[in-house]
Amino acid sequence: MILWENFDKNEIYIIIMLIVSYTAFFLFPKRLSTSITILFLVWGFASSTLFDFTIGGGLLDFYKVNDSNKYELFDLLSYFLFAPFSYFFVYFYERFKIGKKAFIFYILGWCFVGLIMEKVSGYMGLTHYQHGYSIKYSLIVFLVVQTSTALYYELIKKKEPFLEKLKQGH
Repeated sequence: MILWENFDKNEIYIIIMLIVSYTAFFLFPKRLSTSITILFLVWGFASSTLFDFTIGGGLLDFYKVNDSNKYELFDLLSYFLFAPFSYFFVYFYERFKIGKKAFIFYILGWCFVGLIMEKVSGYMGLTHYQHGYSIKYSLIVFLVVQTSTALYYELIKKKEPFLEKLKQGH
């Protein structure tokens, strides 16, 4: 791993986004249990890493992150951006009490947010498409990740009372 190839706007963008997203994370009122919070922070980090190592610079190499195809410190830091976004996805899912009727619209709304963030990230030099990749493929990735995140949260929500009883020894 190298530190960076060129320290320029994409590294500055990552630093600013990390500060903004984690400041919001710590300032927002807590709506989710600590275990759910940690779970979805890890989920966001893991899902971004999975896709980056498969379709990104990994197996398929459809895009590069930052300035080179070499693994940089700021590649790793960029994965930490997905953790609070995953948390906020679940946070607002709970805050707005998303049910069956609003489920699809909620997913589509977050897909739109994801596409905007990807456009901004491209402009800031964070992502560079290659080998025929385009943003329309990212829509599919967002649909899969956000739908699975919401369904996973629904599953966890159903199991949480049972898990709390186990923790208390009942």
